[in-house]
Amino acid sequence: MASPIAEEDQEKPLDPEVEKVRRKLVRFVGINLGLLFLALMVVIGALVYKARNAPPANPQLAGDIQTPAGEPVSGDIVLPVGAKVVSQSLSGNRLSIDAELADGSRTIFVYDIAERRLIGRFAIRNK
Repeated sequence: MASPIAEEDQEKPLDPEVEKVRRKLVRFVGINLGLLFLALMVVIGALVYKARNAPPANPQLAGDIQTPAGEPVSGDIVLPVGAKVVSQSLSGNRLSIDAELADGSRTIFVYDIAERRLIGRFAIRNK
């Protein structure tokens, strides 16, 4: 004679309506996993495409400063007489100098270090 616990462990057949819902759910999960896998493959393909067609990591920039190894770059930056440097900023080969002129006004000078020339002068005015 079978014990009552063993009978409870056996699965009972599902109601036909519940079985329909379960099948729809399994189909829904399968379709969504397939779409997710397809989208992941598209993203990976795009990354591989970009990596293969990317420019070299260290391209030689136009206007880079050419100096012998171990020697510092030197040059003169001429500011108007009586000008005081308030701050400076370097970005690549561009140097910007915020200066207070002799008359008390402020001006930003932009220099190209590679070309060793002034490329911009911007007066700061209050409205």
